[in-house]
Amino acid sequence: MSIPQLKVAHMMPKLPIIQGGMAVRVSTAKLAAAVANNGGIGIIAGTGFSIEQLRKEIRKARELTSGKGYIGVNILFAARQFAELVRTSMEEKIDFIISGAGFSRDIYAWSREFQVPIVSIVSSAKFAKLAERMGAAAIVVEGKEAGGHLGTDRSVKDILPEVVKEVSIPVIAAGGIIDGNDIAEMLKMGASGVQMGTRFVASEECEAADSFKDLFLKAVPEEETVLINSPVGLPGRALRNAFTDKIAGDVEVGIESCRACLKHCSQRFCIFDALERAVDGDAEGGLVFSGEYAHRIKEILPVKKIMEQLQAELEVALSKSVQV
Repeated sequence: MSIPQLKVAHMMPKLPIIQGGMAVRVSTAKLAAAVANNGGIGIIAGTGFSIEQLRKEIRKARELTSGKGYIGVNILFAARQFAELVRTSMEEKIDFIISGAGFSRDIYAWSREFQVPIVSIVSSAKFAKLAERMGAAAIVVEGKEAGGHLGTDRSVKDILPEVVKEVSIPVIAAGGIIDGNDIAEMLKMGASGVQMGTRFVASEECEAADSFKDLFLKAVPEEETVLINSPVGLPGRALRNAFTDKIAGDVEVGIESCRACLKHCSQRFCIFDALERAVDGDAEGGLVFSGEYAHRIKEILPVKKIMEQLQAELEVALSKSVQV
C-alpha cells in the first residue's frame, strides 16, 4: 500500500507529516526548513517573536528552502499580538497559518483578504465543524497526549473518528505520535496526515539548547510528563523537572517584570520567561513542554534521518495492514 497523499489547499507534501509549532524558539526557521526540505510541512512557532523577528524567521526559512517546500506559522490565540503576528505572516506570503488555544473568527476574514489558508487546532467535533463553516482549509485534532497547551483530557484516538465523521476537509491527527507505526494507526483511523512536535525537538536542526533536548532522552514512562496550570488559562503538558515541582498545585511563583505577552494571564508565573529559560539551557529551572511519550525517543538525529526512518516505518506498517 502506497503512502496516502496529504493535500491541504495548495500543499501536497511527499509525506503526510506536519512538524508541530513549538514556542518559545523551539520551532524556528532552521527546523521548519529542514522538515520542508525532506518531504514534510515545516512550521515556525510565531508566539514569542516580535513582529520583526518573525519576518526574519519567515524570510530565513524561505532562503533555506530556496522558495520551495511548504512553511507555516503557528500563533497562539492567547498571545496579545495575535492579530499583528498573523497579518505579518500573511504579508510575508506564508503558506498557511495554524492556530489553537482559543478560537478566532477574525482570522478567516484575514485569510480571505490575503489568500492564505487557515488550519485550525481543535479538540472536539463541535469546534471542527465551526472551523470548517468559517473557512478552515484543514483541521488538526489534538488529544491529551500532545505537549503544550491542551484543550481536552480525551485521547486523540477517541476524538479523531468523531471529527472525521463530521467534516469534509482534511483532518490531521496530533498528540503522542512518535514513529511510523503511530502515523499508520492514525491514517487507518481516517486521518489525512499527522502533526508531530516532540519527535522533532530531538533533532540536530532544533535550535534549543542541548540540555533541553537531553531531557527528552532521559525521560522515563513513570514520571516523564506532568500537567501544569498555565497562566494562559489552560492545562499544559510538560516534562517533569524542578520547575514543574515548584509550580505544582496552586503555588504562585509570581512575576518580577510583566511583558504583557498574553491577552489574559493568571500571573501565577511568567510562562514566557519559563519557556525561554529552558530553551536557553536551564532545563531544570524552566518549562519544557512535551508530548506524553517522550520516553520513546532514544537519540538526537538530523531531520533528514528522522524523516527517512518515519517513511520506512510507515511503509512497513501500511504493507502489513494490506497483507492482513
